[in-house]
Amino acid sequence: MDPPFLEKYKSLFNDYTTVSKDKDDSLMNASDECELPLIDLQRLTLEHSEREQCVKEIKQAASEWGFLQVVNHGIPQEMLKSLQYEQRKAFQHPFREKAEDNILNLSANSYRWGNPRATCLRQLAWSEAFHVPLTDISRIGDAYKSLSASIEAFTTTANALAKGVAEILAENLGVSSTFFEENCPEETSYLRMNRYPPCPFSSEVFGLMPHTDSSFLTVINQDQIGGLQLLKNGRWINVKPNPEALVINIGDLFQALSNDVYKSIKHRVLAPQQVERFSLAFFYCPTYETVIESSIKPSKYKEFTFREFMMQIQSDLKATGDKVGVSRFLL
Repeated sequence: MDPPFLEKYKSLFNDYTTVSKDKDDSLMNASDECELPLIDLQRLTLEHSEREQCVKEIKQAASEWGFLQVVNHGIPQEMLKSLQYEQRKAFQHPFREKAEDNILNLSANSYRWGNPRATCLRQLAWSEAFHVPLTDISRIGDAYKSLSASIEAFTTTANALAKGVAEILAENLGVSSTFFEENCPEETSYLRMNRYPPCPFSSEVFGLMPHTDSSFLTVINQDQIGGLQLLKNGRWINVKPNPEALVINIGDLFQALSNDVYKSIKHRVLAPQQVERFSLAFFYCPTYETVIESSIKPSKYKEFTFREFMMQIQSDLKATGDKVGVSRFLL
């Protein structure tokens, strides 16, 4: 069922010695492990002083880390376990069926693996994924009704969670109180189901390359294998998995909207050496026509639409194999 990484990228592995000499060995190492700021969202329902303290901690984590963990987030563990089970079943199909037969009946190119634009091992992603626009849920075939139902249940609650956190973060930024309600209908977001197969070259290739997210917020549910790392103060730090928590991180759009009050932090996933790893990522995104403009003046970024942002990303990927991101729109 694993993608044919070694066959597809044979030339990159043949150049292994040369690439290794050019590679910054420290790039694959992270000496520190951290527990992200942990926020109990139930405190938002308590008396005013407790709620305000919780809001303060959310904003502080988003500002200082760009990442936070949340518990009592409104998504039942049973719902998460159900989707994890269905996710594993979907990936267990033979590679050819996933790649050529579109077994889930999703939009074109929804099944993704590796990196077709990779020019060196460092640009290779040792992973596979189903990229599911929420408009595609209804297209999933009858043979996968339980998967479709699990995805719909999760994304509905994840959307509500992301919207609530986004509205808290937008307080005092001059953003309209109805901005996310008007510009982020549920169908414009998407879910990515990831699988990271065991990798015999785990010290040389990434499970997922260093990147930032092209969203307002991303909600992540990961298993307990570990491998997620974030870049903080110039150092890669291992994120310790918490079985009770979801991870939320700031995306590029919120960095521009907040005029750098909140930062979209570069992160990556290491390829597991001996065991497979699974994760789910819900990307909270606006319509393509939504204008991203900070109300904080002077603004560091020129205004742009989400469509312009995504077109720039595709242009950069085609030209260099890497995403540049929100810095493309700096004034």
